[in-house]
Amino acid sequence: MRVIIAWPRLRLKQILVMGNKMTKPDNNGPRRGVWSWALYDWANSAFATTVMAGFFPVLFKQYWNTGVSVTESTFRLGLVSSLASLLVVLMAPVLGAIADHLGRRKGMLLAFAFLGIVMTAGLYLVDAGEWWLAAVLYVMALVGFSGANIFYDALLPFVSDSADLDRTSALGFSLGYLGGGLLLTLNVWMTLHPESFGLEDATAAIRISFVMVAAWWLVFSLPLVLNVPEPDNHPGEVPATVLKAGFSRVFKTLHEIRQLRNVWLFLVAYWLYIDGVDTVVRMAVDYGLSLGFDQKHLILALLITQFTGFPAALVFGRLGSRFGPRPGIFVGLVIYMLVTVRGALMDDVSEFYFLAFAIGLAQGGIQALSRSLYARMIPRERAAEFFGFYNMLGKFAAILGPVMMGWVAALTGNPRAGILSLLVLFIAGALVLVLVRVE
Repeated sequence: MRVIIAWPRLRLKQILVMGNKMTKPDNNGPRRGVWSWALYDWANSAFATTVMAGFFPVLFKQYWNTGVSVTESTFRLGLVSSLASLLVVLMAPVLGAIADHLGRRKGMLLAFAFLGIVMTAGLYLVDAGEWWLAAVLYVMALVGFSGANIFYDALLPFVSDSADLDRTSALGFSLGYLGGGLLLTLNVWMTLHPESFGLEDATAAIRISFVMVAAWWLVFSLPLVLNVPEPDNHPGEVPATVLKAGFSRVFKTLHEIRQLRNVWLFLVAYWLYIDGVDTVVRMAVDYGLSLGFDQKHLILALLITQFTGFPAALVFGRLGSRFGPRPGIFVGLVIYMLVTVRGALMDDVSEFYFLAFAIGLAQGGIQALSRSLYARMIPRERAAEFFGFYNMLGKFAAILGPVMMGWVAALTGNPRAGILSLLVLFIAGALVLVLVRVE
């Protein structure tokens, strides 16, 4: 673990150099606006790594679902993840439209982030067997996390010059991998050696980790609060009027998207392939547990993904700036297809480590380049509105993926069949993306 931690610190010097070479953003003045925006990814990625991908599936299966079969606990986890995604799907477009109408993108980001922070800290209070309470808190935390990301993405065109969208987007994801990975490293150390921290056992360490994630998320959101101003502001609106305007703008935007062939084709492609990506993130640890792998190995593999994703996202950002974002997305999808097939066949935990490395190479690149490609295709002044649909489709995909994986695994009695079913999503997404005329 010492080697893993030291390696990204060496890379941090490179990311600092890259950041200094970035084009000065056209709206927010100094480069600190770009860095303050990107640091929010550092802040909230602690939830994505320690809670969503790491410890929540472990505690949900082994502590909050004691005495329940492997396939039933997997189904419950998939159902909980899908319910949270459904709530975001229903809210995202209207929230984005309202944020654009009021010019309150940052304000709404912070409101949802605070919801996620409070609910994450609340997981500490859930006792053994109370899976339903853990589910409620987790759903609300996911709503806060996902809702805030709508407005975080919508700020991208305002903090970055259009020529630097790929690298700025990649900077956010790379800092997210590094920040989330560093806190996860500390949390893993706590679970492996709880006595060194004065804790009773690994379960106590995991519960404390939820509080640490909430604090990390709160503290590292402050640079965005202080250094990224609202792009515009229209005070004095009556709430009822705003809500009506929000729904009106949603229908208008939906009509416009239908007229913009390349935009809706990209959204369909994104909906398909990001479904597979998000499902792998949310269900990988649960899948490893279902194969009988020890949770310590699975969490260490997750660390490999984090620290591989840090430099890989930067590399994909540079590839996007040079060759365009779509070729980079294709490269990432091919990697995911190979990972899916190999994951269904693996028998040894060492293969899980290798697959974690491969996922780290592709995950951040796909996410960063998808975001920057979409930012190029939409009107800047209505970014939150259009990103509302972008995030809606991403979360709508996450409704299907975990349930499909859990359902196939329960139907066949074989978790390997569940993971293999995701291959359909990556192939279909790549085929639709071919039809998009980026230029």
